Amino acid sequence: MAPPSALNIATQSANRLVREESYYHKEQTSQEARIKKLQDEIAANSPELDSNAPYVLKQEQTALEETKAVFGPLIDRIAGAVQKLEEQIAISESEGSASEEDLKKAKEALENGKKVTGGV
Repeated sequence: MAPPSALNIATQSANRLVREESYYHKEQTSQEARIKKLQDEIAANSPELDSNAPYVLKQEQTALEETKAVFGPLIDRIAGAVQKLEEQIAISESEGSASEEDLKKAKEALENGKKVTGGV
């Protein structure tokens, strides 16, 4: 089997980073839901709570802040991957070295990456 081309590597990299960004969004949503539930239980003085509920709440809030902090550098990495992918698409098109299928996948990955970065 032939080694993957630079275009395939750039495409896979962009796709992986976009997937990673979506996973972090899911994680953030999940953490926010857990925090809200815990805050509601603490406010209602729920009998199911144990004595360390305020500590758990603080830990959850810290984890949420850490998750939010990931987005800035991740968006920068996605923007870099998008730029590299654009270059590889241009090279592959000019040289005619990539198959139509590879170019189609690359352009889809490019579009997805631009959606995440806001077209930066």
